[in-house]
Amino acid sequence: MNGFDKVIAVFLIIAGMIFVFFGGALHILNTGNTHLMGLFGAIILSLIILLVFIVGNGNGKKTIVWISLVLAGGAAFAVPHYYKESFEKVSDSEVDLFAYEPFKESEKLARLDGEASFRIEGELPILDGATALYPLFSAFAEATYPEGVYEPYSGPVATTTTPSAYSRLIKGNADIIFAAEPSSGQMAAAKAAGVELQLTPIGREAFVFFVNSRNPINDLSSEEIRGIYSGQFGNWQDLGGKDDEIRAFQRPEDSGSQTMFIKFMGDTEIQQPETEEVAEGMGGIIEEVASYRNYKNAIGYTFRFYSTEMVRNDKIKLLSIDGIEPSIENIRSGEYPLTSEFYAITAGTDNPNVQPFIDWILSEEGQKLVEETGFVPVQ
Repeated sequence: MNGFDKVIAVFLIIAGMIFVFFGGALHILNTGNTHLMGLFGAIILSLIILLVFIVGNGNGKKTIVWISLVLAGGAAFAVPHYYKESFEKVSDSEVDLFAYEPFKESEKLARLDGEASFRIEGELPILDGATALYPLFSAFAEATYPEGVYEPYSGPVATTTTPSAYSRLIKGNADIIFAAEPSSGQMAAAKAAGVELQLTPIGREAFVFFVNSRNPINDLSSEEIRGIYSGQFGNWQDLGGKDDEIRAFQRPEDSGSQTMFIKFMGDTEIQQPETEEVAEGMGGIIEEVASYRNYKNAIGYTFRFYSTEMVRNDKIKLLSIDGIEPSIENIRSGEYPLTSEFYAITAGTDNPNVQPFIDWILSEEGQKLVEETGFVPVQ
């Protein structure tokens, strides 16, 4: 490599680093998405290595070829991963639950105007439940429990997700859980353990379907959604959208939203969910239901409050179902077709404070917290 070629190569590499750096910075500023930072950094580092090599050893053309092949091979593995990670998820791991921890003076937690008329003394009921309902039962705890530290993932006021909460309740490790109705598997587990699940409705919520905000589809009928998840419709063009394959995500078995989805589908056969490989303990790899990723052709489902208040993802939009949008007013009136109750669920606990606590939740004060949190009260 002569002197002129070396100058040109150095110029191009430096220009490439500047382009990648500012392009990456603009991407992060415009999207708020930092998943591609690793890829941008790897590219810049590779260019620096190549720059140092050219400046220090301009005649090593074969070595440059080998370096280029190694970098290209690494990119072949890295780019698909980072491309996938660049699409935002809608999953439990995306929410900062510490923002809803009781007694932390968080502005996100609903509160009464004054002291609650009921305060728990003595044995505290052990609470657990769905991630989407943690802000609510955390508010219940702040209003009635003695002040203390109640972390969201352990202790007497925790959320371990719906499947784990049901398991803990059935085993006697929780006194009350807050969740959607149990799945057939959870009912079977309770029966096998010889316990009876007692469901007390405490609020109402909308089960919602959502798509990428750029998708021109705004409304689907119930039958069209069943057609998507049964495989009848495989392209958005079939439903008035763009010519693009439909990527229909599901949720893990026994989660609250998956139980509602199965109930919604009724007797309609459901296609197998998309799966992905994830790392497990001891270095193993397992397959599990893939988390929703906001591809332009994706569709997924969850509960309204979780998507609009906890995730707050402006890259997705909720669909109207049968021409009715999932607004608070339509949930309250029952006009939105996928409205359902959620429950305080017990399984024969001996804690004497459990029933008075549930009675208070159904009182004017408890129902006010249901409404102030963002749900629709049942009373």
